[in-house]
Amino acid sequence: MDFLSLFLLDFVKQLQSPTLSFLIGGMVIAALGSQLVIPEAICQIIVFMLLIKIGLTGGIAIRNSNLTEMILPVLFSVVLGILIVFIARYTLAKLPKVKTVDAIATGGLFGAVSGSTMAAALTLLEEEKIPYEAWAGALYPFMDIPALVTAIVIANIYLNKKKRRAEGESLSKQESLSKQESLGKQPVVAGDYPAQQDYPSTRQEYLSKQQGPENNRVKIWPIVQESLQGPALSAMLLGLALGLFAQPESVYKSFYDPLFRGLLSILMLVMGMEAWSRIGELRKVAQWYVVYSVVAPLMHGFIAFGLGLIAHYATGFSMGGVVVLAVIAASSSDISGPPTLRAGIPSANPSAYIGASTAIGTPIAIGLAIPLFLGLAQAIGGN
Repeated sequence: MDFLSLFLLDFVKQLQSPTLSFLIGGMVIAALGSQLVIPEAICQIIVFMLLIKIGLTGGIAIRNSNLTEMILPVLFSVVLGILIVFIARYTLAKLPKVKTVDAIATGGLFGAVSGSTMAAALTLLEEEKIPYEAWAGALYPFMDIPALVTAIVIANIYLNKKKRRAEGESLSKQESLSKQESLGKQPVVAGDYPAQQDYPSTRQEYLSKQQGPENNRVKIWPIVQESLQGPALSAMLLGLALGLFAQPESVYKSFYDPLFRGLLSILMLVMGMEAWSRIGELRKVAQWYVVYSVVAPLMHGFIAFGLGLIAHYATGFSMGGVVVLAVIAASSSDISGPPTLRAGIPSANPSAYIGASTAIGTPIAIGLAIPLFLGLAQAIGGN
């Protein structure tokens, strides 16, 4: 009963959070037929500023960390961020009528990290007097950024393959129709056959026809390169590089950080209006997103907890650090993820991936995952 009341309190709290409340506000005004329009050029500027700030945050955190002590937890954080996207790609995307691109975007948001969920975990660790490394919070960008980059790249590969497949089917249909028309026009004498010009005359020609033209194959690296050069990842990686190799703290604190939440609220309003226009796509699959949002945070957290224990026994990584790793894996991004995925995977439905992560996933992570992994750490560590 305590868990249920705690979950409901967290659920209501998430509904009132700026991220979700502005998203819902956008959906409401769109449903009421409002003519409010925010120019796309303004949205692009907002997204650029948000992604630069996200990159700067990660770069500054990494630069101020002791990477030699962090090497195994950092490696596990990167692996977890990438793995969570693939889990969604091959579980959620396989459920009936769930669109693959929406599932990949959802995986990206669950692989990315919620700063508020991590802050809640750190506060509880301090209250319980469970020690953890000072740099544990800096694991954030090592899971967050790989998850978002992987989601965008995997989505682009999938969409490219889908496009090539559709073009190939269209071309084969056209060739079949033209062949039938040409055969139908050829005069045929009794006991004779129409001339067939399409039969291969050599084995090499036969093999080339069996394999199909080389340009029908999807080349992965150009898609990865195109994704990295796209506006979303370019802005985020630029911010990451500036945070790592420059000293941008003054402009970060005076400009990017104060504006971030205000700009994010405007973007959430826009995404809410976009989500309402596509709400019909979710009516037949909403139950699968609910199931995934309940199960995924705990599954991701248990995988991370197991990897954290390996680091604990191998390098002396603290049990408090193990809890932090598990909690950030169980969390889902409500800040960095939405603007990144909107820019990187514009065809994905925001009502699917934001609704699943923020409305359900975050309360599960805060209300269930944090006390669960805290209790496990205390049981194993003997605190």
